[in-house]
Amino acid sequence: MKHFLIVTNKSKDPQFVWTEKIRGYLERSGSNCSVYAGEISKERWESILRTKREHADAILVLGGDGTMINTARDTADAHIPALGIRLGTLGYLTEVECGNLEPALDRLLADDYAVEERMMLAGQVLREGRLLADACALNDITITRNGRLQMLYFLIYVNDILLREYYADGIVLATPTGSTGYNMSAGGPIVEPGARLILLTPICAHTLQTRSVVLRPEDEIVIRIREREGRENQPVEVCFDGGQNLALLPGDGVRITKSEKSASLIRLSEASFLDVLHRKLSD
Repeated sequence: MKHFLIVTNKSKDPQFVWTEKIRGYLERSGSNCSVYAGEISKERWESILRTKREHADAILVLGGDGTMINTARDTADAHIPALGIRLGTLGYLTEVECGNLEPALDRLLADDYAVEERMMLAGQVLREGRLLADACALNDITITRNGRLQMLYFLIYVNDILLREYYADGIVLATPTGSTGYNMSAGGPIVEPGARLILLTPICAHTLQTRSVVLRPEDEIVIRIREREGRENQPVEVCFDGGQNLALLPGDGVRITKSEKSASLIRLSEASFLDVLHRKLSD
């Protein structure tokens, strides 16, 4: 007997119409389902997985790419594959559409699918040698201002070697999965999500040299916030996957490496990433 965890974005399915349709179909097929709605914190996921991880075959995520990213990241330790069911506009991670729901569930019940392991980033925030935060990201880690429209001053080190100084509105460190997010909006390259590399893209850099830098997954990146003499300190924050924010002070450092964790995503579609990209860019 299979057991599925169903995670629903309440804003996308407020009456739980699709949630109940999926649960009913799976339970009529002899499976068990556990349903969780709304935002689920990392701490709550840890509690859920303590009792469910040994029995769960897959996590079904109803919503958009944001819900999928948060769920896949926060459940990575459990190694339970996740399938995104799209309730809304075209996404890169939520591949199942509501109009093709039952055939997709049939393939899931028959174990007729592949699992892709997606690279993640690990980020540590350091202040005077003390560890302030330690978090992972499936999409990206960004450092941006949190106040008036003034540029920031960064020093970027790769493997303890100064890469360059940046005057910019911010910096994006992205995985291949996150290359189609903030990284793309900032002018960074689009990367096949199965690749293993780290993208570094400045946001609105105040220089003619605004190109992204593509780094090895083994590289260690440290970004230090510099104070500008004669200027009032600009509020700065680091953000993990668009949700976990932490304020930074001049002198703080953010250390970014490839995470030891990876996100397990179920793939049913025969369409390649390039097919999806073509449809997305043609909209």
